[in-house]
Amino acid sequence: MKIAMKIGRALGGGAPFATVVCLVMYAVYAARTPSALSIFGITNVLNDAVVLAIGSAGLTLVILAGEFDLSGVGVIAIANVLVATTSGASGFGALGSLALVLAIGLLVGTVNGVLVAFFQLQSLAATIGTMIACEGVALLILPAPGGEVSDKIATGLTGDLAGVIPVALLILGGFAAAWFVFKRTSLGVAIYATGADAQAARLSGIDLRRTRLVAFMLAGLCYAFAGYMLSAETGTGDPRVSSALLLFMYAAVAIGGTSLSGGKGGVFGSLVGAGILMVLQKMLFALGVAEFYTNIFNGIVMIFALLFGNIVSSLAGSLRRQVAK
Repeated sequence: MKIAMKIGRALGGGAPFATVVCLVMYAVYAARTPSALSIFGITNVLNDAVVLAIGSAGLTLVILAGEFDLSGVGVIAIANVLVATTSGASGFGALGSLALVLAIGLLVGTVNGVLVAFFQLQSLAATIGTMIACEGVALLILPAPGGEVSDKIATGLTGDLAGVIPVALLILGGFAAAWFVFKRTSLGVAIYATGADAQAARLSGIDLRRTRLVAFMLAGLCYAFAGYMLSAETGTGDPRVSSALLLFMYAAVAIGGTSLSGGKGGVFGSLVGAGILMVLQKMLFALGVAEFYTNIFNGIVMIFALLFGNIVSSLAGSLRRQVAK
């Protein structure tokens, strides 16, 4: 039992349960679609999930700090159209466009953090404003779908290495590894403490304003990279392509075991939550379920995950109290 609890804490809340669910669903999908076990099939699933997973990772950081962020889809939209208009031979190239979109994401994240941490604006209201502004900027850059993404981006980030390792898997693995390191740093601990109990965190010497600011800044970088990956997936730019992602990002965070009240969960769970949402759609399609039922199942999975997370939290609390006695 103690080992299981340690694994749960290391992965972050309900991540172990989410991982098992994802693997079971993929097994069902593979049973109906044998090609799902091929390198091509696995790469396809990972490519479908990577944008949502990275965006959800950024959102998780803000939620862990006890705040909300709706600006992610706006940053993704700007990144997508910028890559489509600047990554070609006549523009900045693959690396130049990456630096540009990361700078934009960092800027938006900084604005969000300053508005929330220093001007004491409600994060929900402040990030609605930045989301609308970002979507407007994306339309100014590219009023209609178009542009062209550099082949280095489109082929380099959606393929596999030596025909064996999907690039998307390496990217997601990098995010997971970075999270396991980051959550143990003083800043990672401060983010958890701020979201769990801001008053207690302040009394213990944590700079709440700095912590919230950095959480939003890191989230902005994640959103920007998600938009970069979206450009690789689509090969073109569309200022409205990210609009449907917002609800799925919050669903992935919740399914992955992160508490929307802050202080509990982790990025790894959100990565798995994004995988669950993508695999669920493919599993339902393989089972012959009509497409318009997909959102119903998405909602059911999310509610079940939340209920399970509450049950696990209650059991963990009971075990800790018993151990304390």
